[in-house]
Amino acid sequence: MKLVCGLGNPGARYARTRHNAGFMAVEAFAQPLDASWTERWNARVAKVALGREDVLVLEPLTFMNLSGHAVTAATRFFRIAKEDVLIVHDDVDLALGRLMLKFGGGDGGHKGIRSIIEQFGTRDFARLRVGVGRPAQQGPEVPDYVLSPFHESELASLDGALKAAVEGIRAWVAGGVPTAQNRVNRRVRPVGEPSCPGERRDPGPKVREEVE
Repeated sequence: MKLVCGLGNPGARYARTRHNAGFMAVEAFAQPLDASWTERWNARVAKVALGREDVLVLEPLTFMNLSGHAVTAATRFFRIAKEDVLIVHDDVDLALGRLMLKFGGGDGGHKGIRSIIEQFGTRDFARLRVGVGRPAQQGPEVPDYVLSPFHESELASLDGALKAAVEGIRAWVAGGVPTAQNRVNRRVRPVGEPSCPGERRDPGPKVREEVE
């Protein structure tokens, strides 16, 4: 069995906000697989089948900084190896419409990933980063930004990113990290972005996320 966990904050207040991109992606993955959601380990869970693989889809119902508790409870119950875990989460260091899949590494300032590393006792698990962009220089601070909903002008890019995330999750389930990297580690150009490489702007320094 494999585990696909989307990260987000529970409750209507946070639904469809940038910080919940992980929830949105795993729900888009599970929906066509006739997922039936229940609650267990302080999380929403659904068991689905993709080809010959059984997949446990999980959304922690704790806030972001406690996400690791539900993930470790599920892996222990089903004896799921760390290499069979994929965490899907938002990332302010990627533009909206970009995806990046990697194995291992630090938490990048993301408190959900930090919690999972602390509970697992290792950094060795796969992550699918879903870009949500960063605020403009004169815009809100990062904590307020990631807890805000997407603008109407961004919905087309969000929809494309979620579809690409579903492809990436399916590729990871079927073939592991290298297969999924070949599928998703490419630029999905956001709507309205210049198509000429010479017109692209320097993305600027990284912004580290410090929110719940």
